[in-house]
Amino acid sequence: MTIRVAVVDDQALMRTGFTMILETEDDIEVVGDAPDGRQGVELCRRHRPDVVLMDIRMPEMDGIEATRLIVDDDGIDTRVLVLTTFDLDEYVYGAIRAGASGFLLKDTPPDALVSAVRTLADGEALLAPTITRRLIEEFVRQPGPVAPTTELLDELTERENEVLRLMARGLSNGEIAEHLILGETTVKTHVSRVLTKLGVRDRVQAVVAAYETGLVRPGDGG
Repeated sequence: MTIRVAVVDDQALMRTGFTMILETEDDIEVVGDAPDGRQGVELCRRHRPDVVLMDIRMPEMDGIEATRLIVDDDGIDTRVLVLTTFDLDEYVYGAIRAGASGFLLKDTPPDALVSAVRTLADGEALLAPTITRRLIEEFVRQPGPVAPTTELLDELTERENEVLRLMARGLSNGEIAEHLILGETTVKTHVSRVLTKLGVRDRVQAVVAAYETGLVRPGDGG
């Protein structure tokens, strides 16, 4: 199945570069690009891509507000991959709160960019790279909304709780399956139930909830 991607960045050279990298892949199609967040939202509403590469600092509307509008729109099932110049950019914390599903540095190698797009399109959210875990750990130290109630965690079974802890360590479904000696299909089922019970959209938001409720603390695990 072809993965449909949109590119939103105020620099024409970046848009062209990302498009050229992605278009070389047989399973990826770039359906359009936009120079600012406002046009990026309209692009996603019009073409409904599977993944949108979203710059943060842009004129008219920044990537944080654009991410929020895309995530909150029930008519769009697009996952947002935020592109940033600095791995601990303060603006990225706003993108996490807005519902971004993954983060990449703009100087990421082409193969890593392609892999990230495929990961998000597969519904896993981008958690494996160190940048995202560090961002989430730092994110929970920032002032913000009240943490979700720990009662949500009480709804998880012991196995689901274990799966969530491993998700927070950045493990993929395959790695979780290997760690718990389970089939990957079984792990996917557990992950799906965790998301449903926590009332979150994807893995990044589930991991944020795990940190904010104290189930996982910064520095835990490998």
